[in-house]
Amino acid sequence: MIRVHIKIFGEVQGVFFRRSAKLEAERLEIVGWVKNSDEGSVEMMAQGSKDKVEGFIKWCKKGPPSARVERVEVC
Repeated sequence: MIRVHIKIFGEVQGVFFRRSAKLEAERLEIVGWVKNSDEGSVEMMAQGSKDKVEGFIKWCKKGPPSARVERVEVC
């Protein structure tokens, strides 16, 4: 099990990013939280098996169809 903090930058608020991320996390059996930040990014904490979390990070780099992801930071 690993846990990561993820910040997604770009056009990621108001495009169903949080809802889509929740559904993707549930599909991958990942637990955590997601929220909009005041600076316009989306912030998440994700925990699960290493391969599933890595798959989730890969999804975050693209996001839902209406999002325009510019950068993803993982800590």
